[in-house]
Amino acid sequence: MRGQKEYAEQLKLGEFPDKSLLILDDDDPLRGRLARAMEKKGFQVKEAKTVSEGLQFVKNNPPSFALIDLRLEDGNGLDVVKELNKSKKDSRIVMLTGYGNLPTAVAAVKAGAIDYMAKPVDADDVEAALLAAPESKAKPPENPMSADRVKWEHIHRVFELCNRNVSETARRLKMHRRTLQRILSKRSPR
Repeated sequence: MRGQKEYAEQLKLGEFPDKSLLILDDDDPLRGRLARAMEKKGFQVKEAKTVSEGLQFVKNNPPSFALIDLRLEDGNGLDVVKELNKSKKDSRIVMLTGYGNLPTAVAAVKAGAIDYMAKPVDADDVEAALLAAPESKAKPPENPMSADRVKWEHIHRVFELCNRNVSETARRLKMHRRTLQRILSKRSPR
């Protein structure tokens, strides 16, 4: 993953007259958290949960920036990327996915995305990717998220998606309920 200071050159949000950002993701907790964080950074955020909502938003008011999840409940985020690329060629699109692999990264870039990020993501990383100068190349991260932190984030994401039900979360993660309770009671690793 990329961090804010890891691009060789980065543009400033103030350089863009239109600061509209579409966040299209069916993961409600993640989308809400990112929307709040990106608003604090100066973006004018619109949220969508489905491909159809995203396409409708793109047709009515194409944003300058977009953060689009690859797999959504009603289809593929690449459809929204293609439509946005047709509507507004200079839009800056970053693909998001929990299922990162090379073929989908290539497909995203061919469809018009400028970057591709695996979940979980941090608002600083998203901002850095959206504002990266087109000719700049990302450097390897100096402080990547630890494997323990990625595991912790995943467990908490599933816990939230199960409406904070410990038994259901433990069943879905195929772990003992008490083990899950111990993990949930601890602070996040660094």
